[in-house]
Amino acid sequence: MKLIFRGHDFRYAVEQSLLAFFPDQRPVYDGEDSDAAVVTLSAGRQLHTAATTLTVGGRTAQGISRIEIPAGTGPYEQERLKQRIVKLSFFKAAQSITGETPAWGALTGIRPAKLAAGLLEEGKSEAETDRILRSAYFVSPARRKLCIQCAQAGLEAKKELLPEEISLYVGIPFCPTRCAYCSFVSNSVEKSFHWVEPYLTALSAEIDSAAAMVRDLGLRVKSFYMGGGTPTTLSADQLDRLLGQLGEAFNLSGMVESTVEAGRPDTITREKLDALRRNGVTRVSVNPQSMEDHVLAAIGRRHSGDEIRRAVALVQEAGFPHVNMDLIAGLPEDTPAGFRRTMDEVIGFGTDNITVHTLSLKKGSRITLEGTRIPTVEEVAEMLDYADPALRNAGFSPYYLYRQKYMSGSFENVGWCRPGGTGWYNIYIMEELHSILSLGAGGSTKMVDPVHNRIERVFNLKYPQEYVQRPEKIAANQEAFRAFYSNQKPMAHV
Repeated sequence: MKLIFRGHDFRYAVEQSLLAFFPDQRPVYDGEDSDAAVVTLSAGRQLHTAATTLTVGGRTAQGISRIEIPAGTGPYEQERLKQRIVKLSFFKAAQSITGETPAWGALTGIRPAKLAAGLLEEGKSEAETDRILRSAYFVSPARRKLCIQCAQAGLEAKKELLPEEISLYVGIPFCPTRCAYCSFVSNSVEKSFHWVEPYLTALSAEIDSAAAMVRDLGLRVKSFYMGGGTPTTLSADQLDRLLGQLGEAFNLSGMVESTVEAGRPDTITREKLDALRRNGVTRVSVNPQSMEDHVLAAIGRRHSGDEIRRAVALVQEAGFPHVNMDLIAGLPEDTPAGFRRTMDEVIGFGTDNITVHTLSLKKGSRITLEGTRIPTVEEVAEMLDYADPALRNAGFSPYYLYRQKYMSGSFENVGWCRPGGTGWYNIYIMEELHSILSLGAGGSTKMVDPVHNRIERVFNLKYPQEYVQRPEKIAANQEAFRAFYSNQKPMAHV
């Protein structure tokens, strides 16, 4: 669909609305297309007006939304309000043509719970927040419930944070093989094995300099997360060295959790788990995505459901206090019945944390490049509609959620936990409660000043080779982090 903007450039908001209503469409800005949306934003003496004229399949509809922006409104809030009416104008036009209302209504963006949390912090009750999500954004009852519960979990986490606390992320951008749905920066060790040790050497230097900076700034690490890629692609000795250095370089005594993704079951061994336990890791992830062998084959996994079961048994024998398992609704060749079997079996493992993702059709993944058959939006909805009550009935509650671009059905990813199983790092990063210092390739450092509502980011180099060869970028990122904390005013208790 061709998108034509006049008076604004709110691409992300309109693109997300487009994909929610027309998942088979992709936004284009050049050339001709019989399907098109002209989205205009104009300012009058008192009101700002957004109008969308939408033509799809020969049918045309118009949506209009208006808002008054009071004098003295800050630039950030002005942009947010303008973006909101732009989204609503497209929503009304698309709703008129399709006769449908997406599960998240007119609500776009990555962090819907952050909106609900803001309303609750303003003093609005749960019922009032629910009403706003329904009347202003047309969110469905099930998603309103998810949104409010995750917002409440975020607010509880926020109460326990101190101004000097941050979280630490370390990226290991290597995997045994590349999954078909993956667009993350990760390298198959089959092709890049020779970069593993040089990468760890460069990472070791970054750890030492980052730890010195954290000490100088008087900061403390609240939670630690090692992701990727697949960190357990490393050997037991490499994990031992890396985690041992982190423990010596940083003061980790005040942490609430230490998490390492052992995501791929075909990388999990008793020796690696022993290395994690020796170094104080309290949570590991075993991420099957599916327990169906034909689905695993379709996404490029070189392991079976039986290997997942073996890996879970090893993790449970190792005695980790917390275990997370990730599933994806909408994987190639999966069906609602297959997803139900997977969900039931994973719940039966007895882990205290399960994350249910919705497949995101990213441009760089093999699924989009090879045109693999995937479940329909209706099938994905059926999968998610099964997961919610199944998890609740098993004693799980939702505690964080986020959305992604090109997500099937424009649904969501939700973290669920049993009592005591909250993954704190997930809340900190998704609700942007405090800074995340990211080390290694592929990640990004997010600097958060919650008192002054200021967020800045610096991005790490993406690939192991450039990370190893360009230490000046590492130094620049750390200098930006140091400057952020050196320049901000003292913060009150968060």
